[in-house]
Amino acid sequence: MSSKCLWILVALLIFSINFLPAFALSELQMVSIEEPRLVNAFGGSIGNNVNVDQQVQIAAEVTNNQEQSQKIAYLVQIKNKESFVVFLGWVVGVELNPHQKFDQSLSWLPKESGEFTAEIFVWEGFPVNSKALTEYSTIQINVT
Repeated sequence: MSSKCLWILVALLIFSINFLPAFALSELQMVSIEEPRLVNAFGGSIGNNVNVDQQVQIAAEVTNNQEQSQKIAYLVQIKNKESFVVFLGWVVGVELNPHQKFDQSLSWLPKESGEFTAEIFVWEGFPVNSKALTEYSTIQINVT
């Protein structure tokens, strides 16, 4: 091997050690969803038991785990016990700074009693070219 090739290999090795991160985030680690919960209009926790026609907020703390800003869409899908979607809503246009934590919520007004599951998603590019930025989270809701 010529000395010129050896120097190129050494330079590439030094570059990769010094300038490339030791690990990279996977596609589903770009953001995280923590503390999924039901809250009232003032942000106070209300547990998982609510009444018909009681307005609730499906809330969670969303964290940008990246070294760059990230635009997100916060989506909530609510299913009844037969897995039929009874509600779908979203908030778009939120931009999180690097490592920023942000409490996001979406309002829901249950119209019938029963057992429900709220699924919280955080995507990029909604509604066109959508891509999940993390695994979804769930909340069990009992409406009486």
